[in-house]
Amino acid sequence: MSGRIVARTLFAATLSALLALSGTQMALAAQQSPPGHFPDVIALPNGFQPEGIDIGPGGTGYVGSLVDGDIYVFSVRTGEEITTLEGPGTPSVGLKIDKHDRLFIAGGPTGEARVVDAATGDLIQSYQLTTEPSFINDVVLTRDAAWFTDSQQAQLYKLPLGPGGALPDPDAVETLPLTGDWVQQAGFNANGIEETPNHQAFLVIQSATGILFRVDPDTGVATAVDLGGVTLTDGDGLLVVGRTLYVVQNFQNTVAVVKLNASGTSGELVDQLTDPDFQVPTTIARFGNGLYLPNARFDTPPTPDTEYSVVRIDR
Repeated sequence: MSGRIVARTLFAATLSALLALSGTQMALAAQQSPPGHFPDVIALPNGFQPEGIDIGPGGTGYVGSLVDGDIYVFSVRTGEEITTLEGPGTPSVGLKIDKHDRLFIAGGPTGEARVVDAATGDLIQSYQLTTEPSFINDVVLTRDAAWFTDSQQAQLYKLPLGPGGALPDPDAVETLPLTGDWVQQAGFNANGIEETPNHQAFLVIQSATGILFRVDPDTGVATAVDLGGVTLTDGDGLLVVGRTLYVVQNFQNTVAVVKLNASGTSGELVDQLTDPDFQVPTTIARFGNGLYLPNARFDTPPTPDTEYSVVRIDR
């Protein structure tokens, strides 16, 4: 065998080895790479009638049912069910999870709020926020309290939290009447609630008018946020990320994107997001670069067989 043939043979063998090694490394890299795009549509149980949603830091999602208060727990990465926490037989509306793995849940027409263990669903504490006709709709967690909106009464409810997030006694509920620019309307009023970017006040959407208000947590004085004449028709759930406010406009099948100033006194509508999979979404949560919205399908008569879902959109 000539030297040229030997060289060619050695080159071919080396090339084959390199290609094999490259293929192995590519396969290993593929196995070690992060998972692909998270599911865009996550199926919920038929007849579930979702409303509120929140997502924990690890990517565990929680959706409440208006039917019986069950909490459907799922992975945002796979869309698969993790478990379902049994409800009390009354609605679960807005909900938030805290760093102690407790879910704070608005109880809708019961006038109640409850706090449950996010892992087991066990009731930790319940609170009768009001005995008046009411619809306890949404909740926001601050450094030292949980605050709830009421869509039928012009007031917010505060559960003051102690050191380490200690829950208050059942009779420690504080009521904050809404005053100032706030004018109570027929139909649904205070709905979604979030803190302003500087954490000094609240943003509350009035569904009946589409007006966004800034509420002083000490006085209850509500001032209409200057949006340059923009009305957020059918405003529902809110989400603040930095100085960006996302407003779910349920029957519009739209998410309004508003750039706020730090104090939340003014803002500008900069975008409107929609998706063909929207079916009257209500509330909104964020994980990574995804926004997650449950389809309440309020325009569809509910039956035990009605299909429901959570929709993910990129942002």
